[in-house]
Amino acid sequence: MKVWSFVVAFVFLARTGYALDLSQMQQMALDSRKVVQRYMVNLDKSEKDRIKANGGYLPSVNVSYTTNALNRSSLLEDKQNSTFSGAVSLNLFAGFRDKYTIESAELMKQVESERLHGIRQDIQLNVALRYLDVYERKANLKVAEDAYTTLKKIYADGENRQAVGLIDTNELLKIKVDLDNADITLKRASADLEKSVILLGSEMDAAITLNELQFAEFKTPPIFGDPGQSEVRMLADRSELKALKGLAEAGRAQVEVAKSDYYPRVDVVGTYNRYDNNYLNGTGDIGSQGEVLRAQLVMSMNLFNGRITESNVGKAKLEARGLQYDLQEMENTMKTTLKNLYIDYKVSLDNISVAEENIDHAKENLRITQLKYNEGMQRESELLDAVTNLSRARYNYVTVVRTAFLDYFQITRMVEGFAGE
Repeated sequence: MKVWSFVVAFVFLARTGYALDLSQMQQMALDSRKVVQRYMVNLDKSEKDRIKANGGYLPSVNVSYTTNALNRSSLLEDKQNSTFSGAVSLNLFAGFRDKYTIESAELMKQVESERLHGIRQDIQLNVALRYLDVYERKANLKVAEDAYTTLKKIYADGENRQAVGLIDTNELLKIKVDLDNADITLKRASADLEKSVILLGSEMDAAITLNELQFAEFKTPPIFGDPGQSEVRMLADRSELKALKGLAEAGRAQVEVAKSDYYPRVDVVGTYNRYDNNYLNGTGDIGSQGEVLRAQLVMSMNLFNGRITESNVGKAKLEARGLQYDLQEMENTMKTTLKNLYIDYKVSLDNISVAEENIDHAKENLRITQLKYNEGMQRESELLDAVTNLSRARYNYVTVVRTAFLDYFQITRMVEGFAGE
């Protein structure tokens, strides 16, 4: 029994002591989210399309069997007859259609691969933002708890002062109003924290608890590289840009596919036909006389099809041009977004030190005000203002830290910087 109790206690402590970091949570989300699997299905489908496109270079083999029943025999056909046919055909030239169809299919596979990479980056960003939200709510809860504890002590001291006639009931009620408001804020902060943990678990598609989160990532301010280098990296690595480039390249290949209808088509065809005067081919009395082997070289070319080819080529060119415009717009938008993120990011980093100094000043102000209040040199309203100022300074610090990491995570996403795959 002692051994069993030790094992149970060890397992419990191991579970409660286990902490998840951001990279682990991101990987858990990548492994479990169905949206990732959906994009993997799309990638597999694109591989099937690539295999299908390569089929144009392979021969086509067909067989057929036909039986006929006539009301009477004729000079060319018996009353009962059957025909067995087989054909092997191979396209020799189709205006480069197969070449550009394969190229387009390979490009579309690359596009689907980039889309999969992009959704994985998006999921990691969402996990990071949910994790940051939990951190902010937890920090806000701590500020609310400290404010409530301080006001509770002040209220208890106020009751003692009222009992000896140092303050009147109205002054005590002022403290009580602030205490009640702090209690409401504390309960709301606790509920917000609980909801944020649930939302983080939902983003990961896993059940987690607050005790499993260590928040080590937020102990030091985030540091990021040079904006110019980040822009170069973004333009080179961003999956959405690479996917759109692939679509534009595939669009140009589709123009060549459409142009193939202007060219002649050349096929080599080998056929075998066996005619017999019986429903069951091979059991009649015609024998080998009904067999025909034929080799054909077939060239065909459309001379006019109602300007359909011209329309298809024009449409493909417009689509390719439109994708180029989309690519330019996306690049410009991302450049602007990245520059603005860096501006906010640097401001947030500067504000962290300012917010830390503000907390120190508010603490000192509360300490001095508390001493003067104890000596009867400050009123309750001034003491309450000092408490409020300290809470505000602490809330501001949480906000600027959150904003700095928010910008940092978004910049990381802009340059495809999340590592999980």
